[in-house]
Amino acid sequence: MKLLLNLFFILLFVCLSYSQNDKLSKAALELTKDKIIYDPSYFSIDYPNGDVPKEKGVCTDVIIRAYRKLGIDLQKEVHIDMKHNFSLYPKIWGLKRTDKNIDHRRVPNLMTFFSRKGIVKLISKNPENYIPGDIICWNLSGAITHTGIVVNKKSNDGKRFMIVHNIGSGQVLEDCLFRFKIIGHYRYKN
Repeated sequence: MKLLLNLFFILLFVCLSYSQNDKLSKAALELTKDKIIYDPSYFSIDYPNGDVPKEKGVCTDVIIRAYRKLGIDLQKEVHIDMKHNFSLYPKIWGLKRTDKNIDHRRVPNLMTFFSRKGIVKLISKNPENYIPGDIICWNLSGAITHTGIVVNKKSNDGKRFMIVHNIGSGQVLEDCLFRFKIIGHYRYKN
């Protein structure tokens, strides 16, 4: 009986995890329907649940907007964690304190947040390790970072899941998992 109960809870956990991952994948795919102009400008936004103008955005806004569709406000979550743990976050921008308008829109900050509050997953060349709902971060070159969401659509050759991201052409679905050097692989659930 105890074994059956343990199996039931494991199955329940897997089903709930799959459900959220499937929802994140679906939310990311829905974003590709919106016409977005790539715009890395600084915006003063509401807090909590603030967003840049709906027709603008960058790669991090894909992550933020997809999670927001699931009721998770990364602006608030990142801001709270940074406020209490500011010394653990990158000092790339010379800030002395948090900024709720931009902190969550920076890839290195999201990487720190997901490392602290999510699950850090293996970085590999094996496409089977990257499943829908995973957050991927890349280094494009030098200090230029990028992020996207693995979704439940396969590449034309069927070998890997595709990515929803914004690298300058709006929120798009692309087969780009291994196009750049992967520097972060995460799973986050609140």
